[in-house]
Amino acid sequence: MTAGSHGIDRAGGTAPAGRGAGGGWRVVAEQECRDLWLGGRGPLLLLAFSVLLSVVTYLAATNQVLNFLEQREAVNLTLQVAVAVGVLGTLVVSADAISGERERGTLETLLLTPASRRGIVLGKLVAALSLWLAAFLVSVPYLWVLGRGVAIVGEALVLGLAVGTLLAIGLAAVGLLVSAAARSNKVSLAASVFLLLALFAPSQLPSMKSWIGDLLVRLNPVGAATRYLTAVLVDGHGWSRDLSYLGSPALTAIVAGGALVVAGGRIVRLNPGVSGG
Repeated sequence: MTAGSHGIDRAGGTAPAGRGAGGGWRVVAEQECRDLWLGGRGPLLLLAFSVLLSVVTYLAATNQVLNFLEQREAVNLTLQVAVAVGVLGTLVVSADAISGERERGTLETLLLTPASRRGIVLGKLVAALSLWLAAFLVSVPYLWVLGRGVAIVGEALVLGLAVGTLLAIGLAAVGLLVSAAARSNKVSLAASVFLLLALFAPSQLPSMKSWIGDLLVRLNPVGAATRYLTAVLVDGHGWSRDLSYLGSPALTAIVAGGALVVAGGRIVRLNPGVSGG
């Protein structure tokens, strides 16, 4: 591979012959997963997640014993926290994916690997999603403890995995877009943390019994997803009855994921805001 072909790739996002997302994204995903989990960030985030879930589970179990919470409500509360915190963690990880590489001076080396720029983006997306999957696995024993004796644990796990994965894809894609556009890693992380709080905080507030309150819930992907979980697990609704609540999570995944596919060859660049060529 010639030096000139490298220059064309960095400037215009056109991969040289032999480079493609087909296999290159797997190489990037494996390397990113190693950095995330062997580098210590992943285990540290998972430890904090476990501590939070332990506290929530203890409080839910205590209230359950005191008859303040029914068993379904206890499972639903814990699942909501697991899904919300787990997927929002992917947002923070993906927010560091590109801007962090720039500041650490490793992005140029990454651009010379046998992967297209779309492959790089896809590999980083997969690595960020690994945090959500690990967080979900950690939540399984907590949900089993709270729901044992009631035929709800299996449904809660399948529902949580499906809804959480949909949310995680959308928010991880948003994090990557923010990371690519930000001029510094601090800006990227700050913007992502602000978005995290803006999405998570309203979902923990008492619901407003009006069409305005319902609209605000539906517009918030995290709030809409947790409301859907409550409708199925606590209210006993069928899975298809309240599918409209999954509109904003699905739209986030489609729009943000589509933007990554369309702009994947352009957003991975050494200087944000400056197009090649």
